[in-house]
Amino acid sequence: MNQQQWQTRAGNGPQAHPEILPPGALPDYGYQQPPDMPPPRPRRSGWQLAPATYVLTGINIAVYLLMVLRGVSPTAPSAAQLMNHWGANVGVLVLADHQWWRLVTSTFVHSGIIHIATNMWCLYNLGLLGEPLMGAFGIVAAYLLTGVVGNLLSVALHPGVVSAGQIMDVGVISVGASGAVFGLAGVLIPLLGSKLLPVNRAEVARLRRSVIYFAVLNFVIGFGADAFNSPIRIDNMAHLGGFLTGLLLGFLLVPKLGSDRQLWIRRQWLAFGSVLLLVLLGARFLASFLRA
Repeated sequence: MNQQQWQTRAGNGPQAHPEILPPGALPDYGYQQPPDMPPPRPRRSGWQLAPATYVLTGINIAVYLLMVLRGVSPTAPSAAQLMNHWGANVGVLVLADHQWWRLVTSTFVHSGIIHIATNMWCLYNLGLLGEPLMGAFGIVAAYLLTGVVGNLLSVALHPGVVSAGQIMDVGVISVGASGAVFGLAGVLIPLLGSKLLPVNRAEVARLRRSVIYFAVLNFVIGFGADAFNSPIRIDNMAHLGGFLTGLLLGFLLVPKLGSDRQLWIRRQWLAFGSVLLLVLLGARFLASFLRA
């Protein structure tokens, strides 16, 4: 066998290129084709990741559009319109007339296009960040509970005045989702600090800092507007009440974050149930204090 023949049979010559070998030319050594890898899981859309966030945002926008269609100014609704027809949070009506439902309805009502645009931008971003951690139920419960507590604190500090059956001072008149938005920020600060999260720690730390900066900046703007008698009125007590309630919820939820799903669900019910009980006790105390 000459050198050229040896190279060809050994697989180093031009005739050994697999593209020109006839079918069946290679011996079968029992090799089997590996099974096809399973297709990658489809990437979920924003709606699939955070349905409750989209629903809450949609409800707020729908209420605003309905208000405009019913003749309310899109930029500057009157206090009378918000109070009499759209469920604004009004201290004297909540406490004296027991219209407690206003604590909830006011979290879906806004006083103009800029008001709703800023609140919905914050709600959307915080919701997309928080809902994968808390689930749809968690986001809705946190939104409602923190929003209600924020409104309740606002009413407690500005209850209004009733004399001889006549309303002398209505107290606070407030609307907007900002108390609930601050509540979601409060929930996320402890949750994003949990070491049980199976994600990149540096990225989570960056997100947590962003949430803290958001809260601090908005508190500075809110209390600064009051200090300098700005024409823009901000219900800082609603923000503060929502934020503190969110922190409480977050700290209650952290120990079971990332644990077995059933344990996590039970922990959620315990956390939200405890805060709801505090809300009911607080409302009862305020009503009793007013009667006294």
